[in-house]
Amino acid sequence: MYKKLDQIDQSMLRALQTNASLSQRELADRVGMSQNACWRRLRVLHESGVILGTTTRLDRQKLGLDMVVFVMLRTRHHSGEWLAAFRRHVLTIPEVVDFHRIGGDYDYQLKVVTRDMASYDQVYQRLIEKVELDSVTSYFAMETIAEGRPLPI
Repeated sequence: MYKKLDQIDQSMLRALQTNASLSQRELADRVGMSQNACWRRLRVLHESGVILGTTTRLDRQKLGLDMVVFVMLRTRHHSGEWLAAFRRHVLTIPEVVDFHRIGGDYDYQLKVVTRDMASYDQVYQRLIEKVELDSVTSYFAMETIAEGRPLPI
């Protein structure tokens, strides 16, 4: 459900996307309101589902996860049963960090993050072992220019 956001809501969300560890006092100060009023607005944003949770961003390269692969998938199967099984299967693969059904020449796009080519090959083998796919095309990122940018509010 879409919630119409006013300027204060937008300011709060921009600040939290940049630094989710802000205290309520710091956030209230940034948006120019009392701490209690800020807390009430935050509660509404959580309850309405605008804020889905709080996570910590990690530096994938410092963790040795140097390979980013965009995997384009095409299938001949479009039944609800096949789609449900496919979604369940892909979501069991932790290296798949983004998963989209798309329009155009391909049906699905995955973003896979792994250590190296051998690790990606293991992901590829797991991907194709349980579901029939028409084609799998992999694009390897040479350089990450921007990743995990805040949503444009």
